[in-house]
Amino acid sequence: MLSAFVLAAGLYGLWTPDLPPAVLQQRYAVPAQQVLEVDGLPIHYQDSGPRDAPALILLHGFGSSLQTWDAWAPALARHYRVIRLDLPGFGLTGASPNRDYSEARDVTTLTHLADRLGLREFSVIGHSLGGKMAWELAAAQPERVKALVLIAPDGFAPSAQWGTKPYEVSGAMRLINYSLPKILVRQFLGAAYADPNTLSETLVDRYHDMLRAPGVRNAILDRADQTIYTNPVPRLQRIQAPTLLLWGENDRMIPSSQAASYAQVLARSQTVVLPHLGHVLQEEQAEIGLAQVQSFLDAQLRPTH
Repeated sequence: MLSAFVLAAGLYGLWTPDLPPAVLQQRYAVPAQQVLEVDGLPIHYQDSGPRDAPALILLHGFGSSLQTWDAWAPALARHYRVIRLDLPGFGLTGASPNRDYSEARDVTTLTHLADRLGLREFSVIGHSLGGKMAWELAAAQPERVKALVLIAPDGFAPSAQWGTKPYEVSGAMRLINYSLPKILVRQFLGAAYADPNTLSETLVDRYHDMLRAPGVRNAILDRADQTIYTNPVPRLQRIQAPTLLLWGENDRMIPSSQAASYAQVLARSQTVVLPHLGHVLQEEQAEIGLAQVQSFLDAQLRPTH
């Protein structure tokens, strides 16, 4: 009885409620942020740069939000139409009403978003989970995707793991719906950086706050429950777009050695591994990865005459 009381009191002390959308908007809304309903979801996105320029769709990673591209978007928007969004289940877009986070649903929603924005063709930049969505989209819409940048993409599992659930959710993990101490977020982010000491409190605060957007924590658990590894090769072979495989050498979440697996299957790819960087290279030392991406995109989308 006493132990149950102590546990309840401890959990109450660690209770982490959701934050109202208005608070998150006030703290983190980027210029020209808009909302577009797609498949019953209020997709929060930013559309910047010249409307007649080649379009880029930027897809963030697991537990992140469109703000992960803050350092890249203004530079890319000088020459491209840049569309970055909070993916289904994350950020201000929030949970899907039907709780469907399957690969097919992600691709359908992104395709419908591109349709609603009037994009006949486009290129995609995706990081981690967003990298998997990016190559899935390029495989499903090979005639529309003109160039592809995959930053430490998820989804290329060895055959022994096909049919398995890589993100099996434990009972303890489900407690994030009730308690999400900031120190846990810091530890998670620290593992994604080559040098955890470069993490700022501002960045940790942003991730912690965005994970507290209404419904996001439960959506994360739903997505983890629904993720099953399958054979990626047939889909990757359908991709026609030239592809940049970009990795941090010190990535401890998805090792840079996986780049070779993609390169063996993709019809047109080049690999760049950046020294002294971890999993979230677009944040850790943003200018280094940005230079590689700009060079690749300019060569593919802005050829000299």
